[in-house]
Amino acid sequence: MPHQLLAETAASISELKANPMKVVASGKGMPVVVLNRNEPAFYCVPASAYEAMMEMVDDLALLALVKARQQEETVTVSLDEL
Repeated sequence: MPHQLLAETAASISELKANPMKVVASGKGMPVVVLNRNEPAFYCVPASAYEAMMEMVDDLALLALVKARQQEETVTVSLDEL
């Protein structure tokens, strides 16, 4: 069964057990998918990538809010009225 991998770098469980820091470093700061029998088991995410991913999640939430509000009626206001 095909699986979508959400990382550019993959490593096996055996590689992770043998040298965890090498596996993390192989991702060059980005997530690494760890495979068990050629199927994704979990993602190893360094702290720097985690922070970047959380910012992207926040951006997606803001984008959804903007798209929802685009359909709202607009109100014209001059700077003098403020």
